[in-house]
Amino acid sequence: VVGFKPSYERISRDGVIPLAPSVDHVGLLAPDVASVARAAAVAISDWRSAARPGAKPRIGIPVGPYFDALSPAGVEHFARLRAALERAGYELTEVEAMPDFAEIAERHRRLVAAEAAEVHAEWFAASGELYAAATAALIERGRGVSAAEAERSRASRLELRARLDGALAAQGLDLWLSPPATGPAPRGLESTGDPIFNLPWTHAGVPALVVPAGRSAARFGPVLPMGAQLAGRFGADEELLAWGAALENDLALPAEETAP
Repeated sequence: VVGFKPSYERISRDGVIPLAPSVDHVGLLAPDVASVARAAAVAISDWRSAARPGAKPRIGIPVGPYFDALSPAGVEHFARLRAALERAGYELTEVEAMPDFAEIAERHRRLVAAEAAEVHAEWFAASGELYAAATAALIERGRGVSAAEAERSRASRLELRARLDGALAAQGLDLWLSPPATGPAPRGLESTGDPIFNLPWTHAGVPALVVPAGRSAARFGPVLPMGAQLAGRFGADEELLAWGAALENDLALPAEETAP
């Protein structure tokens, strides 16, 4: 499936039970980018029609500590993905980005915990035993975050947004390309996996789109679907989905691209 996380607050959060209001997003899942775009045009009240781009987008690769969490399967897949796009004529530019990624991740986690503890305070006090263990632990951690720490983490969202959007503009690029996950999906249903590669785009509130991109190589274990993550400038959701529709077929690596 294709997953779309719009710019922060472009899809209303009215009626959604919050976790951390400063970073909560309402997103969409659909079989393809065209279906996501049709749904987004309804869900986003100020949607602007975006013409399908004529030229290929100029793509930035945010290299640096952000990529440290990739598994061997993820490293190989992303390398093959880049090679396939270059063969298809796309211009890929490595951009040194987020050198303080560990601090970004920590600020995000601190903010989520602090706001979860605040939002759920009364419910948790009354019905804490009904919460999932991981959510209960998050709320407990959030109780230890001071108001000043939470506010600094909240302010860091806009700072990161400005840095990411500014880096695209400075390099004359249209969007970011990155892995959506550390590697193939984890076994079982106990966890949806590590969200570390989604984290900076969520913290900054910029739009992100994940599309299918072939499968993992058999030598790394079960052959499972892999994806590619595209992220755009804040508020440029229409443009990101237009680029995503143009890229969708080129990102769908054939079997020989991911087989050993």
